Amino acid sequence: MWLSVVAIGAGAAIGANLRWLLGMWLNALFPAIPPGTLAANLLGAWLIGMAIGLFAWLPQLAPEWRLFLITGMLGALTTFSTFSAEMFTNLQTGRWGMAFAGIAIHVVGSLCMTGLGMATLALIRNLMGAAR
Repeated sequence: MWLSVVAIGAGAAIGANLRWLLGMWLNALFPAIPPGTLAANLLGAWLIGMAIGLFAWLPQLAPEWRLFLITGMLGALTTFSTFSAEMFTNLQTGRWGMAFAGIAIHVVGSLCMTGLGMATLALIRNLMGAAR
């Protein structure tokens, strides 16, 4: 139990700090659809796609690795609550087009990036198999 708690906490610390850094670096560029939040969600979606493929490929990995990576790090990196608040602010201020564009970009982009992450890991697996 305690190892699970530590794995989640350590992963969350990394993911939250990475999300904060992305926001610091990118949000000033285009505040209407803050790119730091978008980058965190798209990067997290790609990484979770890779992680899903990795854990399916290597089921012998200890469950704490899944807790560390998916629940902790990627759970803290991706940010549905911040995305929701940013889009709601656009709606409240009458920027309907920006809100709906942001919603579409986050949702469709995240789904595409998750699939791309899974495809990336499949490609890596194939290349590793070809190298053997």
